[in-house]
Amino acid sequence: MKNSKGFTLIELMIVIAIIGILAAIAIPAYVGQQRNATKTEAYKNLESLRLLEEQFFAENAQYTAGAGNVAAIQALMPGFQPGADRNYTYQIVQNFALDIPLAAPPTWATAQNPCFTVIASGIAGSRAAGDTFTIDCNYNKNY
Repeated sequence: MKNSKGFTLIELMIVIAIIGILAAIAIPAYVGQQRNATKTEAYKNLESLRLLEEQFFAENAQYTAGAGNVAAIQALMPGFQPGADRNYTYQIVQNFALDIPLAAPPTWATAQNPCFTVIASGIAGSRAAGDTFTIDCNYNKNY
């Protein structure tokens, strides 16, 4: 008999099958971690906006005006720096609070003055598409 060195076809197929099983487990876990990281972006930016609103109220005895996008929010509160690669759009709605218990999607309560609600909406085509998170002046939030 001849002494041959190397791998047999069966051994290579077993290794490829093991790699396939590991990939089938790892890829969904990785995608889930990416979604969690994306949601964390919204949570932190909403908390930041809430704190900036409260700071503005402490200094001026009123909340800021409503703002429909990040540029408008930054014009009112220069301390808001959400980063360049955002997965969410942000807006501030004045004189409304969230209904309790919180519904998905969020619904509004009767007007409350002074109050505000900050909304983070997932950008279409991003990992956050379809997500909506909110927080209001009473620290009611839907996340």
